[in-house]
Amino acid sequence: MIDRRDFLARALTAVGAVVVATGVPAAARAATLQHQFAVTGPFTRSTVAEIARALSKKPYEAPDTSLPPILENLTYDQYRDIRFRPETAIWADKGLPYQMQLFHRGSYFKEPVEIALVENGQATHVPYDPNLFNYGPLVPQPIPAEDIGFSGFRLHSPLNKPDVFDEVLVFQGASYFRSLGKDEVYGLSARGLALKTADPEGEEFPLFRAFWVETPTAGSDTCVVNALLDSPSVSGAYRFTIRPGLPTTIDVEAQLFPRADLDKVGLAPGTSMFFFSANGRTDIDDFRPEVHDSDGLLMVTGRGDRWWRPLANPKELQISAFQDRSPRGFGLIQRNRSFGSYQDLEAAYQKRPSLWIEPVGDWGAGAVTLVEIPTNSEIHDNIVAYWAPQDKIPAGTEFFFAYRLFWGGDPALEADAAYVTATRSGRAGIGGPTPVRLFVIDYSFFEGVDPTKLGVAKASVQASKGTVKNVVVVANPETGGMRLSFELDPQNETLIELTATLAFDAGQTAETWAFRWTA
Repeated sequence: MIDRRDFLARALTAVGAVVVATGVPAAARAATLQHQFAVTGPFTRSTVAEIARALSKKPYEAPDTSLPPILENLTYDQYRDIRFRPETAIWADKGLPYQMQLFHRGSYFKEPVEIALVENGQATHVPYDPNLFNYGPLVPQPIPAEDIGFSGFRLHSPLNKPDVFDEVLVFQGASYFRSLGKDEVYGLSARGLALKTADPEGEEFPLFRAFWVETPTAGSDTCVVNALLDSPSVSGAYRFTIRPGLPTTIDVEAQLFPRADLDKVGLAPGTSMFFFSANGRTDIDDFRPEVHDSDGLLMVTGRGDRWWRPLANPKELQISAFQDRSPRGFGLIQRNRSFGSYQDLEAAYQKRPSLWIEPVGDWGAGAVTLVEIPTNSEIHDNIVAYWAPQDKIPAGTEFFFAYRLFWGGDPALEADAAYVTATRSGRAGIGGPTPVRLFVIDYSFFEGVDPTKLGVAKASVQASKGTVKNVVVVANPETGGMRLSFELDPQNETLIELTATLAFDAGQTAETWAFRWTA
């Protein structure tokens, strides 16, 4: 399994309070790294697409990841002892709503990332300069002076307080990026593209090779980032429009230029961590009730139906595909916001952002796909969700798609009656090699819904195998919501698909609950 969380989260922590130059350093050094993309020169909205189109017509060339030995062999502790000088952040002295900070290459991050600043139709390459960094006592000397590039960057903006520049967005590692909303802490990540996820032949990880960051306008809360994506199978041009808040929104416009047929592609992928919850504590010895960055996959189909799929940490890799046409939205959600459910003062899982994706335009037929990878630790990002188009994207074509990302809490959607707030399960009795299981599902009513006008609630539970019995729906006086419970007799089956619906006499319904039970 790819140790994504270790690769990303530890390395992001490593650079601590990193910051970058207020512009191109005056004493710019001659570049020894062969810059190909984010060079000084004219820039228009079509520049990145033109570069990606030209790349796609040539065989893939992997970036040169070689580094001077001093940097190539840095340990984790040595890498985290390299910090940017805070006073040199880009735009720090310009009175603008954003500041930009860059990341050093080394340790986990050897791929060079080219960066340019864009203003008035002109791109200006930002070269590496060791004078931008503070090097702690753990870092070997001498530090190289040549332009070795960077490994990524992050943006700061007054997210929580008007006079404090908080970190709002990070691009570092392959095509990964992460953001968060007001009063939240980092959790799950997004990616530019997913290729061959969970494929037996191995996953392909496209890289963001270069970025063109447009200088923000004073008085505006918007920042625009252009990015070049490249991998053996595809090149691409991306444009991100960022607006911090609750939620923080990122508009994404992407244009792909496949070198090969893309028949195992995931659009708008999110990557998260789920270790355990009240619905899956088997063999867990931990003082905390739950540990996860996300607790469910939420979907709104093209017809407007809401589906909620609680996440699981399975014994074996699982892939679930929810067929649909023109989905209205999907995402990995952290719905449980109670500290009491986590009891972790350091990780603050109750403050992790949800990631909601709303497609722009008609995405056609395909499936919201959920990949759940077994993990024995919370340091692993073991959950992936994305949209898989039904038809392959042929080599030699151009494919455009757009969507909006919402980093915050539950998305603001058209509501029906109620939504799932918790899923719990446990042994219900004795019978056969696989005991009968008890499932308990709690619902809360959406704001503005008057439960007294809904009438009687009736539940329907379906199982692909085994037998469902003792279906009960009652009001929950402790929460003011509803509770649905049922028993599942697996009858020696090892995998059963479950769905539950809750309907009221007044004609309204709750979101559909779906779950895959495995022995």
